[in-house]
Amino acid sequence: MAEGEKIIPINIEDEMKSAYIDYSMSVIVSRALPDVRDGLKPVHRRVLYGMHELGVRSNSAHKKSARIVGEVLGKYHPHGDTSVYDSMVRMAQEWSLRYMLVDGQGNFGSIDGDSPAAMRYTEARMRKIADDMLADIEKDTVDHQLNFDDSLKEPTVLPARIPNLLVNGASGIAVGMATNMPPHNLTEVVDGTIAYIDNNDIEIDELITHIKAPDFPTGGIIYGYDGVREAFKTGRGRVMMRAKATFEEVQGRECIVVTEIPYQVNKADMIKKTADLVNDKKIEGISTIRDESDRNGMRIVYILKRDAIPNIVLNTLYKYTALQTSFSVNNIALVKGRPQLLNVKEMIHYFVEHRHEVVVRRTEFELKKAEDRAHILEGLIIASDNIDEVIAIIRGSSNADEARENLIERFKLSEIQAKAIVEMRLRQLTGLEQDKLRAEYDEIVKTIADLKDILANQERRMQIIKDELLEVKEKYGDERRSEINFAGGDLSIEDMIPDEQVVITISHAGYIKRTPLTEYKTQNRGGVGQKASSTRTEDFLEHLFVGTNHQYMLFFTQKGKCFWMRVYEIPEGSKTSKGRAIQNLINIEQDDAVKAFICTQDLKDEEYVNSHYVIMATKKGTVKKTSLEQYSRPRLNGINAIGIKDDDELLEAKLTTGTSQIFLGLKSGKAIRFEESKTRPMGRNASGVRGITLADDNDEVVGMVSVHNFDDDILVVSEKGYGKRSSLEDYRITNRGGKGVKTISVTDKTGGLVAIKNVTDSDDLMIINKSGIAIRMGVEDLRVMGRATQGVRLINIKGKDSIAAVAKVMKDEEAVIEDELADGEEAIEGEALDITEGEGTSEDGTALDNDTTESEE
Repeated sequence: MAEGEKIIPINIEDEMKSAYIDYSMSVIVSRALPDVRDGLKPVHRRVLYGMHELGVRSNSAHKKSARIVGEVLGKYHPHGDTSVYDSMVRMAQEWSLRYMLVDGQGNFGSIDGDSPAAMRYTEARMRKIADDMLADIEKDTVDHQLNFDDSLKEPTVLPARIPNLLVNGASGIAVGMATNMPPHNLTEVVDGTIAYIDNNDIEIDELITHIKAPDFPTGGIIYGYDGVREAFKTGRGRVMMRAKATFEEVQGRECIVVTEIPYQVNKADMIKKTADLVNDKKIEGISTIRDESDRNGMRIVYILKRDAIPNIVLNTLYKYTALQTSFSVNNIALVKGRPQLLNVKEMIHYFVEHRHEVVVRRTEFELKKAEDRAHILEGLIIASDNIDEVIAIIRGSSNADEARENLIERFKLSEIQAKAIVEMRLRQLTGLEQDKLRAEYDEIVKTIADLKDILANQERRMQIIKDELLEVKEKYGDERRSEINFAGGDLSIEDMIPDEQVVITISHAGYIKRTPLTEYKTQNRGGVGQKASSTRTEDFLEHLFVGTNHQYMLFFTQKGKCFWMRVYEIPEGSKTSKGRAIQNLINIEQDDAVKAFICTQDLKDEEYVNSHYVIMATKKGTVKKTSLEQYSRPRLNGINAIGIKDDDELLEAKLTTGTSQIFLGLKSGKAIRFEESKTRPMGRNASGVRGITLADDNDEVVGMVSVHNFDDDILVVSEKGYGKRSSLEDYRITNRGGKGVKTISVTDKTGGLVAIKNVTDSDDLMIINKSGIAIRMGVEDLRVMGRATQGVRLINIKGKDSIAAVAKVMKDEEAVIEDELADGEEAIEGEALDITEGEGTSEDGTALDNDTTESEE
């Protein structure tokens, strides 16, 4: 050990603690997190400043990347050259940054994850938008600090006319924290920032009307809005991204074509992983995957097998591959050197605060410069007014210093003014030059007054910030790239969707659509009916009911599962269109079918869900009651609603308040009436209790009615078109589980019972045959008759046709008007039409014009 040195023993635990804290603080503050003001990490700031200092601006020639990296490494950034080059490369990639800051020339990598060429091969310069990030930096607008060896100064932040943190986002992993900010659209961000400047107390909900959602450089679809809203309000949230996909027919084969993929997804990796899943039989229905991307854009083609349904395959791809990815927003940035979680309003606030400081400092700098120049001009004007005397003083002095002293003494000038006079050129003595001096002085006096006014007036400064932002928007603003799909329980677009009544129809093969109720006309009893829906061959409409656009839909399947959807999410179709396969809208199993549906109000309203129940009935006579609260947290893949035995299936589900009476009708013509309170509430997985005893093995329950209004009548319809309306009082209240009483005389003429409904005079009835013929009639046309009769003919049945579905529809004013109109309207002759996919033909060969085909919807 050298002389004078000594060893100090240190506890290794303490040393580790202090060293690690120093390291983590260094990573947090000067490596991994962006500054809230300019949205840049130190490495990006140094790259841009290094390029600025080198003179590699947007209007100069490109320079070798190695030259730029060397400049940044040698002067400002004491780390590896790859860290600098990789950062610069990222700023030049159109799929990485929403608004690129560097203009690269050469191979800067690809979205497939290919590496860029080495820095000795590529060239770069700043983009115009990067010039605006550095605008006014020479006007003392930002603080500078010494670089790593104290030999130069570098800026601690850039003046940043662009709200870069919001428009380009950032991601970084520090120690004990990370940041992940999505990019946004510049036009929207400028609009939002101006709205904030106009009203500092603006609510985030109002800001969201300007800045609608993140806007990713790779486009795609933002799927669902709850995560976006959460991120805007709290700074944390999960934004779902989906690829943009369309269906095409290529050489006679159905294909899924993807033209935009989620942000930060490696295209080549995604295709490889998808191919592996197809080979492992995890994804069915794809025969080939082709990447047809070129310089004109992205195009990934999934060629499907002949029996595959495109929508089902696409849903599977979304589920298992990176075609659907989530972006976890975590807005952590450095505020005054400390990491902080920020919501969108705070980010705008700190940007505006920064711009305000830049404007103030720039104005102070320009004011000082103007005052200095005015001071010199005042001296020069004094000299030009007394030019002969000035020349005499200078000629009479032995040197420049003496001349200065003499001038100061004679004219009471300052040192600076005297120096300027001594250094004045002879040509400035001409009359023209003297006029110029006075004009320049007058101009500068005005400028000084203007600059002082800016410094004294907060409103003017804010107006300058707004004007500069509008200029930025004019120069760089563009359209959104990412579409927003407001699916998944979003509320904000309800205002755009009228809450009108719609008819929802579901066919036997599982096609669903919603149609405005006004499309259906009212006809008198016994009419033949209008053509209601064009369905596939041998398909027929099986379910029909009425709801409103804003309601929630609960779908119950025969296997006892429950799925959830908003009514406005059901694709709209005309009265004659087929609709969309329900499997493509909800994740239902292949061998399952939707059997019942409930329209409910807001499922997030605790009081509402706790005061309502769902009553279910199965074909074999089991009933079950569950609180609606159990269905208020639906999952994408459905939830269990009732335990179903192997030989049974769910038939009906109704919403009740716990005080209604339940009717069950059997195919054999029997019905039972009992109090809902006889069934206690059970959990979702329970199987239920006996509701009615079947007459024999061939018998089954055809329908369930829950009666709240005891003035209702009971309407029953048989499959051959007979029906009747009986008083509620004809059915005595019994215990559940009994055999029931006769509700209609079942004969060969009437056929078995197909429907049981509770009705009043204010209802209309909608009856649809298996052939697709629909008739709408007023219940008031049917007289009340005894329980044991066979009823009257409701609809003329041709040939082997029979009734498929019966639904009641509330009468409204429009329906009454239509009732009047319907008398004079010719109904379509009730031949059973052979409907093929796309367009059908009637027996005389006339083509039926369907408003929409399945593919168009």
